[in-house]
Amino acid sequence: MVTMDQPAELLALAVSVARSAAVLAAGMRAEGVDAVATKSTATDVVTAADRAVERHVREALHAARPGDAVLGEEFGASPEHARVRWILDPIDGTVNYLYDLPQYAVSLAAEVDGQVVAGVVVNAATGKEWTAVRGGGAWSGDRRLACSGETDLGQALVGTGFGYAAERRLHQARVLAGLIGHVRDVRRFGAASIDLCLVAEGALDAYYEKGLNAWDHAAGGLVAAEAGVLVTGLNGAPPGPAMVVAAPPALHGPLHERLAELDAAGGP
Repeated sequence: MVTMDQPAELLALAVSVARSAAVLAAGMRAEGVDAVATKSTATDVVTAADRAVERHVREALHAARPGDAVLGEEFGASPEHARVRWILDPIDGTVNYLYDLPQYAVSLAAEVDGQVVAGVVVNAATGKEWTAVRGGGAWSGDRRLACSGETDLGQALVGTGFGYAAERRLHQARVLAGLIGHVRDVRRFGAASIDLCLVAEGALDAYYEKGLNAWDHAAGGLVAAEAGVLVTGLNGAPPGPAMVVAAPPALHGPLHERLAELDAAGGP
């Protein structure tokens, strides 16, 4: 039984649990997706696998550390207060999962006294994983990650995502229209945790998105930050539902300025 609250100990547990959860998710996908329901809109889907994977993770964490809290996308927070809280997205990229596109992940972070100190993101379709411990760097396997060295926003490959509500997507499309002429190009993979990890390893130069919840960016945001990425909101705000901007220091300022001009955190 894990009893210590040291980040490395928490990461070891997170990796073990996330790997088994990813195997479960991939196995259920191979058997076919069923019991599709919707949440906020008709395009915001949830599958039986989302719920099964979250239950699996909650049970494993409770068995190892029964006093900890868990905040998960599908079943909320329980208990309300604990020194250590786990932040879970059981399948980040559920639409990709539904369509069998290989960009969906189990994202699990450990927060101690309100600060995320360890995180893992496992692409359940491919098995690739990214990990980080606060102050200990970001890693993919035995490779330490470093973000892009690009300094010119006009040469930056930028990732983004879109919300489920049509009104929000229309606002996000207007923001994108105002940005796309100022960057090299844009990519949309459909899983925020993976996007953040791609910025961490330099496969994307930067990333931004409105509408992310804690479970979308807790683990991936730590991986990115530990790889040298600035992960913020707009205009001094922390990263959160209004906006997450993730970019190396040389790109963060110009990207932030452009997004602020475009009112990227505004709209519905």
